[in-house]
Amino acid sequence: MRSVADRLRVEDRAALLALTPAERVALALELGARDLEIFRSAHHPPLTREEAARRLERQRQAGRRPSRCLQELIG
Repeated sequence: MRSVADRLRVEDRAALLALTPAERVALALELGARDLEIFRSAHHPPLTREEAARRLERQRQAGRRPSRCLQELIG
């Protein structure tokens, strides 16, 4: 017997495969903007959009090999 999660995973994959490449890119950008807004508003007081993006970028880079170029870009 398949679980509900398995069924939803199959349905989501089918829905994504039905999209054109341009629609997939648009969806990815929309989801990224939504997640940034959720992260931004989860702080008290809410962060600016730029500060939220900067913090997320720093978290992504944590643990990676330091790069002077990247440090100059994100502060």
